[in-house]
Amino acid sequence: MTYADLFYEIKGKFMGADVSDIHEHLAFQFNIEDEEAGGAFYVEVKDGVLYVEPYEYYDRDAMFICAPDVLFCIADGTMDPVAAFTEQKLRVEGNIEKALRLKEIIEMKKNAAQEKSIAKKAAEKVVDTVAKTVAKKVVEKETKKGKK
Repeated sequence: MTYADLFYEIKGKFMGADVSDIHEHLAFQFNIEDEEAGGAFYVEVKDGVLYVEPYEYYDRDAMFICAPDVLFCIADGTMDPVAAFTEQKLRVEGNIEKALRLKEIIEMKKNAAQEKSIAKKAAEKVVDTVAKTVAKKVVEKETKKGKK
C-alpha cells in the first residue's frame, strides 16, 4: 500500500463524520510510520466542517503517531484511541485535552454510518412496499380485464 492509497482510504473513513456540533477549532496531524505508506496528513474541524488533507499541519493541537494498521482500527472504531495510547500503539504529542476529541469525531462517524444504514433499510422497505402495492394493483387490473 502506498501513502496515497492509505491517505484516500483513511480520508473516506473520516469524511462521513457529522462534526457540525463541534464549534471549536481542532487540528490534528497524523504521522504514519511505515516504509511504504508512511507520511503525514491532517484532520481539521473548522466552523463545524471536517477537512482531511495530505499535508503537515504546523499549527496543530495534537499529533498522533502510529502504524497504518493501528490508524485503520481507530478510524473504523474497532480500536479505542485511548486504549491504543495506553497499550503504546499510538503516541500523542501536544494538547492531550484536544487530542481526546478525536474519539468524539470517530463516534460521530459511527453514528452517521448507523443512521445512514437505518435510513437505507427504511428506504428499501418503502420501495419494497410500493413495489408490492403496484404489483397487486396491476394484477387486480389484469384480473378485471380478463373477466370482461
